Amino acid sequence: MALVKYNPFSELRSIQEQMNRLFELAGGRETGEEFQEGLWQPPVDIFEDENSIVIKADLPEIDQRDIEVKVEDNTLILRGERKHDADFRKEKYHRIERYYGPFQRSFSLPHTIDLTGIKATCDRGVLTVTMPKKEEAKPKQIKIEVE
Repeated sequence: MALVKYNPFSELRSIQEQMNRLFELAGGRETGEEFQEGLWQPPVDIFEDENSIVIKADLPEIDQRDIEVKVEDNTLILRGERKHDADFRKEKYHRIERYYGPFQRSFSLPHTIDLTGIKATCDRGVLTVTMPKKEEAKPKQIKIEVE
């Protein structure tokens, strides 16, 4: 009977492979399957100040004409598409890790937003949607009078 040296890293590697398979399945694709176009959502930051709520979405290399921002039933909808270059051929690429194809993000808006004042700008691949708060929703300082 031969002695086999215990290698704890082989068990870790096995666990890592199992976790990778779980993440692939959770991401909506089968093991070993390439990412499909249209299965992505751009990352966003959402923050608030005393006057507005702001959403910033990373949309690099997306033409402004391919981005749609609209409000329906108190829901902000960001929709668009990242397209491949005109001379794109998969045979030329060694690896494609960035997502391409259509995307859509939806955000429920609080009733404190002034829907008529929403503005959207796009600068250097970052879409910024600024949603002003209604006047009655803004905090008001109440002065205390001394008698």
